Amino acid sequence: MKNIFRLSTLALVIALAACSPAENAPSDVTEDTLNADTLNADILNIDTQNQIAPTAAIDVSKDYHSYANPDEVLVTHLNLDLSADFTVKKLIGSVQVTVKRQKENADELILDTRDLAILSVTSSGEDVPFDLKAADENLGAALHITLPKGAETVTINYETSPAASGAQWLTPAQTAGKKHPFLFTQAQAVHARSFIPLQDSPQVRVTYTATIRTPKELLAVMSASNDPDTERDGVYEFNMPQPIPSYLIALAIGDLQFKSMGERTGVYAEPSVLDSAAAEFEDTENMLIATENKYGPYSWDRYDLLILPPSFPFGGMENPRLSFITPTVIAGDKSLVSLIAHELAHSWSGNTVTNATWRDLWLNEGFTTYLTYRIMEMIYGEDRYNMEAVLGYQDLQADIESLEPADQILAIDLRGRNPDDVFSNIPYEKGALFLREIEQKIGRDNFDRFLLSYFERFSFKSITTDEFIAYLDETLLQQYADKLDKSRINAWIFEPGIPEGAPVPESDAFVKVDNSREQWLAGNTRANAIETKDWTVHQWLYFLNNMPERLDERQLAELDAAFSFTKSKNNEIAHSWLMIAVTNEYKPAYERLYSYLTSIGRNKLVKPLYRELSKTPDGKAFAKKAFEEAKPGYHPLTVSANEGYVE
Repeated sequence: MKNIFRLSTLALVIALAACSPAENAPSDVTEDTLNADTLNADILNIDTQNQIAPTAAIDVSKDYHSYANPDEVLVTHLNLDLSADFTVKKLIGSVQVTVKRQKENADELILDTRDLAILSVTSSGEDVPFDLKAADENLGAALHITLPKGAETVTINYETSPAASGAQWLTPAQTAGKKHPFLFTQAQAVHARSFIPLQDSPQVRVTYTATIRTPKELLAVMSASNDPDTERDGVYEFNMPQPIPSYLIALAIGDLQFKSMGERTGVYAEPSVLDSAAAEFEDTENMLIATENKYGPYSWDRYDLLILPPSFPFGGMENPRLSFITPTVIAGDKSLVSLIAHELAHSWSGNTVTNATWRDLWLNEGFTTYLTYRIMEMIYGEDRYNMEAVLGYQDLQADIESLEPADQILAIDLRGRNPDDVFSNIPYEKGALFLREIEQKIGRDNFDRFLLSYFERFSFKSITTDEFIAYLDETLLQQYADKLDKSRINAWIFEPGIPEGAPVPESDAFVKVDNSREQWLAGNTRANAIETKDWTVHQWLYFLNNMPERLDERQLAELDAAFSFTKSKNNEIAHSWLMIAVTNEYKPAYERLYSYLTSIGRNKLVKPLYRELSKTPDGKAFAKKAFEEAKPGYHPLTVSANEGYVE
C-alpha cells in the first residue's frame, strides 16, 4: 500500500503542476518535493513516513551545507602553515585568511569547521574574540570570529582530529612500500572543514599558499604548484594562483617519487608503483592536447597524477594540477584509463566552471562524464566510446531502479541531508545523457562550439543550475528554437528518471557478446568453447553484468573454470564476478571476496558487495568479519558508507 499511496500522490501533484499558470516553469516534482517556483506557494510535501507537511521553496543561491557568510564577509585567500605529526595523527599549525567585506559594516566572519581544536584567533598579533558553536552531524561546527575594524586578515591556530573525516593517516603496513607512513586528504564534498577552518562552500573561490612541514624522508604534494625536483628537507612551499573552491584543496605526504609522462604531465607514486603507473597512463599528455584543441586552453599549467594507496575511497579526485588516483585502475592494459580522462576533463568542467552548491553537482559531473566519452573517442576510437557509453547507460538504469524518485533528479534537493548523498550515477550518467541529447539535436560541431563558449563565459566562476538554464535561454534555445524545447530541458533537470525518447547508446561490439551469453545460457555451447580471444575488458564486463540474476552452482563453476574470473587481476572484472558470486552464494569465490574487501577501499567497488552480502544472515556475518579487519585501513568515508550493512 505504501508504494501505491506514494505514486498516487505523485500523480496528483503532477496534475496540479500541469495546471500552474507559470509558463515554462521547471517541473521539479516528486513524491518528496515540489518546486515552489512552479506552484508559487507552500504546498503539500510527502515525507518518508507518508505524512503531509508544508515545504519551503529552495533558495537556489543558498548553500545549505555551509554556515559561512560570504555575502557579508568573503574569504579570498588562505595562507597555511601546517606540520604533519604522524605520531598523534594530526595537522598542527595555522591558517591566515584574507577577507573582503561585502557589506560595509560587517564585523563577523563565519567559518566552517569539523572536529577542529581552535587554539586561538589573532589579527596583527592581537587576540580576537571567537565562538565555536555546537556541532551538527552533517555540517560540523560554525566558527564565529569578531573582525577588528579595518582588519583584512585573521589567523586561526588549530589542530585537526586524528579521526578527521577529510584526512586518512596510514601506517607503513597500509602502503605499497611498507616502510613509511602516508597521509592524504579528501575534501569533497564538505570535508575540507575537517582539516582547515574556512568557508567550505563551492560558491567561495580562494587562492592559497602553504608551508607544509613533514618528516624529512617524506615528500609533500598539494593541489598547487609542485616541483618534482624540490629538495627533500621536510619543508615544502606551495602556491595556487588560480581561485578554487575549498573542496579542491588537497594534500598528500608519503614516500613519493616522480616520473614524467610528457611536457606537462607526470605521475607521483610510491617507488614500487611508479613505473607501472607511468606506463598505464602514458596517454595522459595526448588526452590533454586533444581536449585543449576541442574545448580551449588548459588553465592550470601542469597536469600531474598522484597514485594513492588502495584505501583511497574514490576512483579519482580532480584536484587541480594534481589529480588523486586509485591504484585499482592500473590494469596493465589501459582498459580503465577512462578514469584519467574523467579527472582531466574536470579541469574544464568542475575546476574552471564549478557547481555553486551540491544541488548543482550535475553541472560538474554530467559535463565531465560527457567530456570523458568524447576524450576516449578522440584517443581510442569510436568503438571504445560506444562500449563505454553502453556500460555507463546500464549503470544509470541500475541506479534509477534502486533510487527513490527524489534522488533521480539532476537538481536534487539535499536540504537536511549529508551532501555526500548526492553521489550516484544520476549527476554523472544522466547529466551526460542529457548533454548527448542536445548534441544529437543540434549537431556535434554546434554543441562543441557551445561548450567552448560556456567554458569561456563562466571561467573561474561557480554557477547554479538556474544560471545554466538562463545561459541556455540566451544561446541554444534562441539559436535552435526549432530543435530544442524548454519544457524538455526542464524535464531532464527537474523530473526523475530518463525522459521518454532519450538517446540509448549502442555498440556493435556487444552483439556477439550477447549471442555468446545467450547460447551458453541455453546450453547450446560450453563456456570454454566461446571465442573470446579478441574481447576487450569492456566486453567482459558486459558479458558478466548482463547475466541473469540467478545462476546455478554448475554454471558458475563452468564459467570460473573457463575464464578464471575468481583470479582476475582486473579489479572491475573481479568486482562484477564477485557480485554474481555473492548473489548466488558461490562459495569457491569467497576467499577472493574476503581478500578483495580487505585490500581495496574504493567505495564504488566494495559498497555494492557489502550491500549484497547484508541481505542474508550468513552473508552479513561474512561481511562483518571482513569489515572489522578492513576498517582500520578504510578511509572514514568508506567506513561511514558501509558500516550500516554490517551492524
